[in-house]
Amino acid sequence: MRTPSRAWITTASAALAVLAFINLFNYLDRYLLAAMAEGIKHALALTDAELGSLQTAFLIVFALVAPLFGALGDRRSRPRLIAFAVGCWSVATALSGLAPSYLALFAARAAVGVGEAAYVTIAPSLLSDFFPREQRGRVMAIFFCGIPVGSALGYIVGGAMEHYFGWRSGFFIAGAPGLLLALLCLGLRDPPRGSQDPGKPQERAAAAGRAAQDRAAPGTATPGRAANTYRALLANRPYVLTILGYAAYTFALGGLAFWMPAFLERTRGIPRIEATRDFGVIVVLTGLVGTFVGGWLGDFAARYSQRAHLWISALATLLAAPAAWLALTAHSMTLYYVGMIGAQLLMFLSTGPINATIVNLVSPIQRASANALGVLSIHVLGDVPSPWLIGKLSDASSLGEAVKIVPVAILVSACIWFFAAHAQGAGAARARAMAAN
Repeated sequence: MRTPSRAWITTASAALAVLAFINLFNYLDRYLLAAMAEGIKHALALTDAELGSLQTAFLIVFALVAPLFGALGDRRSRPRLIAFAVGCWSVATALSGLAPSYLALFAARAAVGVGEAAYVTIAPSLLSDFFPREQRGRVMAIFFCGIPVGSALGYIVGGAMEHYFGWRSGFFIAGAPGLLLALLCLGLRDPPRGSQDPGKPQERAAAAGRAAQDRAAPGTATPGRAANTYRALLANRPYVLTILGYAAYTFALGGLAFWMPAFLERTRGIPRIEATRDFGVIVVLTGLVGTFVGGWLGDFAARYSQRAHLWISALATLLAAPAAWLALTAHSMTLYYVGMIGAQLLMFLSTGPINATIVNLVSPIQRASANALGVLSIHVLGDVPSPWLIGKLSDASSLGEAVKIVPVAILVSACIWFFAAHAQGAGAARARAMAAN
């Protein structure tokens, strides 16, 4: 017999508000390290490669455990898994502030990746079952506003705490609210998978059947099922290309996010607290505007073309590449601000559309797994190597030269998304031809 639900957060708008607020803390925690990087480097006597590896440690674990939570998220209680995720990363963040050495801090940041992987994998899947397809661009835009707002708060709060109280205090401030947020997650309703996809009743029935079977025999959630799901996703060409483009995008965004405060301090002579504050302000303003505009524009254009989300992401990213090059190579601070604001605005324009594309390209019973495989891919190929690689290039030459790899990655992302849009159109044409026959 099914256990009665204890959910008290039952409406779609309330669920979106809770999950978006938690996502803000997710990214605040993630970018604290970048804001405090220079202080940590000097306190623990690190090289730039070691400093960059702290972010890499988090991202490697984040990426590797995501497929596990993807499989669980397609079959288990999503609110409970999310509550575990939030509590896990909060405890690990607080432990980061107690780390006495580089290796201890490396281990603590790696542990943060477990919790954040579970959250980022499962939360979009849960939201897709609260809202219909035609609203998902805007919904994902609101949810992923946690990226600019949380990142900016990470830079600002981390920079201020490091300046006035030392770098350890920043981790304590970020970790404390998480346990309360974890309890809040337990009140979320878990709607039936595919309930907002009325055109796919067979998949809804399959999802309900699998969920009932897993509840009846919880030890039999087989690895074979998960393997079959991941094989099906890898055979989905538009999905694979979308993820590969997202990986190049994440490489660029992760490199900028981690190294920009240090770049401004070293190459432009801006004091550390001003560098973190200024970059944080750019991120939050461009992120809010770009993310909301992109989400609205994607849903509007999707009325006329199923490929609209991908076309918008590809075009915006293509324009972002020269803007990023201008910001990173111009010696004038005015040109830096013009280029960086333009590049960040255009890149954040893709946030809602590209995440809506990911959930729309797969079936309702594959969404958590699709997000998980996406998380694994974009981080292993994206911002896992980029902070370390830029640090290594900086050790060999200078940080000003090393960051020039970022605009190249942005351009690669745009090109792959153009191919993904073409593949999606070709797949839709084949489906229509088969239906006609």
